[in-house]
Amino acid sequence: MPVPSRFALLFAAQFAALGVLMPFLPAVLKSHGLDARQIALVLATGSAVRLLAAPAVGRGADGFGDARTILVLAAACATATVTGFAWAGGFAALLLVAALHAMVNAPVIPLTDALCLSASRERGFDYGRVRSAGSLAFILAAVAAGQAVEWLGITSIVWLAALCLGLTALSARGLPSLRGARGGRGGFRAPFASAAFRRILPLSALIQGSHALYYGFGTLHWQAAGLSPGVIGLLWAEGVVAEVALFLWGRPLVERLGAPGLALLAAGAGVLRWGVMAETTWLPALAAAQLLHALTFGAQHLAAMRVLGGLPPAQAATAQTLHASLGVGLASGLLTFASGPLYAALGGAGFWAMAGLCALALPLAWRLRRVG
Repeated sequence: MPVPSRFALLFAAQFAALGVLMPFLPAVLKSHGLDARQIALVLATGSAVRLLAAPAVGRGADGFGDARTILVLAAACATATVTGFAWAGGFAALLLVAALHAMVNAPVIPLTDALCLSASRERGFDYGRVRSAGSLAFILAAVAAGQAVEWLGITSIVWLAALCLGLTALSARGLPSLRGARGGRGGFRAPFASAAFRRILPLSALIQGSHALYYGFGTLHWQAAGLSPGVIGLLWAEGVVAEVALFLWGRPLVERLGAPGLALLAAGAGVLRWGVMAETTWLPALAAAQLLHALTFGAQHLAAMRVLGGLPPAQAATAQTLHASLGVGLASGLLTFASGPLYAALGGAGFWAMAGLCALALPLAWRLRRVG
């Protein structure tokens, strides 16, 4: 199998696991008898553990000099721990399962990004096109998971996720050997020596974090406006399809704009997208705004990968996991927590706050031009 196809299969397997778990894990926890407060605490514990575990494992991978082996082990352990959501009983046991699963699963996607960027430099293939397999697999897996729940019950979600994570471990095992640098010096501080890395962190925090209200309350907002579940599903799917299109065919744009131009484009699109969602629920306007997901999410992700891919190989895993935790995970978690009171107080007008975050990102993206 060609190397790009191997990475595409790896991305597809791990994002399929995410597409299965993300929509339905709360329902799995509810089926075990947990109430809303306990479900929230289990999910929040997993998020907190991921923020700490991913950089620690990433740094270990750089020190060990073989990120592929670490990735295989992490995915294999995640395959085992996710099954705990099926057999664990009671709040304490499920809390422990969530913490263990988050700890071993946290580095899987960042390490895959680090390996894929390294391979794309060595072998000259398009990272974005390969990464599109993950986005497409996410939405297909979410649809398949919904059917599985109807036919087999909610616990089937856990076994589907385990299957996808097992395929992730097998796919990672089939990756080619890549030149790596063992024992990179500087620890967690090393990537911060790069001005571009220091500047991409707040950019990702602001732009990717601005999706928090959309992810948490977009569906509720559209339901309150009278849109049907079918239409809402199509709107969500449209955004992912636009993202996939950018990853598949956006290489000329990426090469032309570079990281600074992509970040500027993402921030500007965010101001427009969230402004539209704040002001209207008219379906044609929402359909147009959803196309901007390709830029608000996709362009910023590619901008970050351009910056991270330019760092020394001995810092690759550390930089990827730090970006995933500090640049995306921490901000998204805090903003998701804040989105509840924001939506309760302002309704759809709360999207103006998300537009404001993107407006704050514009001068930061311009400053990235000096180093990008």
